[in-house]
Amino acid sequence: MRKFLLRRLLLMIPLLLGISFISFVIMQLAPGDPASLNIGMNSKIDPSYILKLRQSYGLDDPLMVQYWHWLKRICLLNFGNTFRDNRPVIAVIGERLPATLLLSGLSEVLLFLVAVPLGVMAAYYHNRWYDRFISIFSFVGFSMPSFWFALMLMLLFGVWLNLLPVSGMTSTEAEYLPWNDRILDLISHLILPLIVTTYGGLASISRYARTSMLEVIRQDYIRTARAKGLSETQVIFKHALRNALIPIVTLMGLSLPNLIGGSFIIETIFSWPGMGRLGFESVLSHDYPLLMGIGVITALLTLLGNLLADLAYAWLDPRIRYD
Repeated sequence: MRKFLLRRLLLMIPLLLGISFISFVIMQLAPGDPASLNIGMNSKIDPSYILKLRQSYGLDDPLMVQYWHWLKRICLLNFGNTFRDNRPVIAVIGERLPATLLLSGLSEVLLFLVAVPLGVMAAYYHNRWYDRFISIFSFVGFSMPSFWFALMLMLLFGVWLNLLPVSGMTSTEAEYLPWNDRILDLISHLILPLIVTTYGGLASISRYARTSMLEVIRQDYIRTARAKGLSETQVIFKHALRNALIPIVTLMGLSLPNLIGGSFIIETIFSWPGMGRLGFESVLSHDYPLLMGIGVITALLTLLGNLLADLAYAWLDPRIRYD
């Protein structure tokens, strides 16, 4: 196992290099550049000023030279400065990261704590009313656009009932409130975006759990466990669930980058100051250093998620050995 882990960690280095280079090239091929966007539509700007601005950004250098300069900074854990306000990229990401980790982290935990039991129970009560109810719930979740669901919740709870705030992470007067009131204010702002980010994934994960559980409980070793006189709780949650979790582990590993990327649509609708909204704003402003910083962190989390999923396979299924 140690050799496998070391080999996978070493393989991450060329993979990260390849992902970063492809991302860098794609961003450079996009029409427009930060210098033109910074001066806006002002036709009175001297063209020489645009050239100086491009030189200060290093945009006149060949593509490989720009990538080499960026790569040398990354090796020193220096993500550079943003084009928009010349602030360190790592500082800008650090400001937005806690908000995204709070929303996306709670959403992922809530998603798997609720979806897996729903899928397991739907498989256990196969073709009964509970299974049909979960199926209808899943189909509604699949078909409902997240932005429409968010707008409906804002209209219902924010406008008609006036129970919950519909934008931002905190109220404008939150800094003057006692600490317990600040926590309640944060929770009230968190409820609606948390419901929207969780609901769509809840439908898909519960269907995956149901399908996987149905396949497992029909195996011979499950019939043997029942024939030995084990209780139904032991059969389902001790023997069947462990093997049924293997596809779910794959989804958990692939969902790890969502902790950083978040959902820019939901964050934009609810004005949530997170990483998804930051990435969307950096795309519009062609802020290459900020985009590359977000891209590298997301790629690293994707590779780590795949590695953790492989390690979890060996823990869940004794037949899987990487040595």
